[in-house]
Amino acid sequence: RRKLRTNVAAAFPNLSAEQLTEFIPNKEELNVIKIHCHKGEAVTVYVTNRNPILFEIEKALYPTVYALWVYPDLLPAFSTWPPVLRKLAGGADLMLPGVVVPPSGFPQVERGTLCAVTLLGNRAPVAVAVATMSTAEMLAAGMKGKGFAVLHTYMDHLWEYGDKSCPPTLAPSVTDSADKERAEDGEEPAISFPTDMLQHVDIGDLSLKEQDGCATLVGKEELDEDKAAETADDERLLMACLSFFFLPAEQMDALFNQCFFHALKCKVKKSDLPLLTSTFLRSHMFSCCPAGKQLDIKKSSYKKFSKFLQCMQHQKILQVKELNKGVESIVEVDWKHPDIKAFEVPEGFSSASAAQDSKSEDREQVYHAPEIIPLYGVSTKMIPLFQESGHKKGSVLSSSEVRNIVINYVKANELVDETNKNFVKVNAILCDCLLDKLEQDEISKLKWDDLLSRCLEQMQPLHQVTFFGQEPVVRKGNIEPIDITLAQRSSNKKVTIIKNLELYGLDPQCVANILQQKVQASASISPVPGTKDRVQVQIQGNQIHHLAKMLLEEYQLPRKYIQGLEKAPKLGRKK
Repeated sequence: RRKLRTNVAAAFPNLSAEQLTEFIPNKEELNVIKIHCHKGEAVTVYVTNRNPILFEIEKALYPTVYALWVYPDLLPAFSTWPPVLRKLAGGADLMLPGVVVPPSGFPQVERGTLCAVTLLGNRAPVAVAVATMSTAEMLAAGMKGKGFAVLHTYMDHLWEYGDKSCPPTLAPSVTDSADKERAEDGEEPAISFPTDMLQHVDIGDLSLKEQDGCATLVGKEELDEDKAAETADDERLLMACLSFFFLPAEQMDALFNQCFFHALKCKVKKSDLPLLTSTFLRSHMFSCCPAGKQLDIKKSSYKKFSKFLQCMQHQKILQVKELNKGVESIVEVDWKHPDIKAFEVPEGFSSASAAQDSKSEDREQVYHAPEIIPLYGVSTKMIPLFQESGHKKGSVLSSSEVRNIVINYVKANELVDETNKNFVKVNAILCDCLLDKLEQDEISKLKWDDLLSRCLEQMQPLHQVTFFGQEPVVRKGNIEPIDITLAQRSSNKKVTIIKNLELYGLDPQCVANILQQKVQASASISPVPGTKDRVQVQIQGNQIHHLAKMLLEEYQLPRKYIQGLEKAPKLGRKK
């Protein structure tokens, strides 16, 4: 730690002694990780509080975006337009036409200086890069060519190793005298465009191109050589801003934000929590979408609904927890948050209809049973059998793929018994993979069915769950069935307990509400004893008959995934 602190102090001299101690803590956990990039570079990563804060390449230290969000002034910063971030995250370098020239001018840097890249309007860095030119060379080149070689960005693999949080919103530092006056008056610095430029530039003439693997914003319309030097900066500013505001991804982001705050303000109640994120999207946000529009997360910049919720969680609007692997739920909402309070319901959505939708949402929502496919992982013991087909330890296969691989292996090695083709001769590899020590001297042949069943037994059980409208999720082990048991409480009262509803995309609170309305009995949810973040539904009386009707007929769940629907077991024993 002392050596690292000394190296950090030498690399970043503008850090104070107090900041240095905070950056490299004395007692908190600090991990060192050795990794190799896709080109083979050896990199050392330093991790604290589960977030990478530094990475070292050839004895040179570089801060990550997580560190720069805490110390945004650690490196000289250059701003770019928001659309450029997607190109940088895809591996592109930053071209000078995509760099915003501030009124106060660029910070003075030399070639090879480590710099931070920010987005216009937010001081939180989104990339770490090395300048390929000095400030004087950039200006002398007319702001053309590659300006920065990007090493690390927000949303890259190094960022994914941390908690995957979004950049905080940090107000840009006010340096221009005019902006300072506006800040003193309580106004935000503004960007103005010449009116004649707005009249002559057509939005259809703008495009976002990638040249030589580097991000740059260009326009199809060329200016006269005489006017190019005078209007180049203003034109770049206008083109980037207009292309940003008219990008379909930004429109979809705005629609998601609108439906998100509308659903929290008018649809979701505190009694609905914890609420499955899939239920929140399907039953609440979709109903808040304006007529003629459709929510599509893949057309947004988030690409996944979980990433959208992570950003909302980073803004402390709500809290999301993974109740089980691959199953996330909203467990807390801050309804006093300024963004929720300030949101106004769009025209066409009356508060009365919103309240009515909220009351009837349990009846209106359509549940789609998940598609569950058993899978198998190649275990250490089975590697010799599967390596000829190009598979290694941990490879995920379906039962039909396992069957075809085994059949091809038997035929390729001519192991089919010549006298009886229903049997397969056991060679050395099959013997080691499938037979126990006591069987190895006794068994020389196996039937086809026995051979295939033994293969599946020796492999690691997995299963794939695909919820409606979501990407498939692969989990370890066999899927746990919905567990229904009957218990006895004080005064000989019977209680029906239902567990593992979350694994099948069912909201326990929603199921409890529906059962309570159907059977007119008290229902509640409570934590499952001895587990973390798992809940169970408890309802008074023997309600197995009503549960069977609801799960089998209404929700169309296969009977094999429900345990306890047989005749009620004796009290005190678990079926």
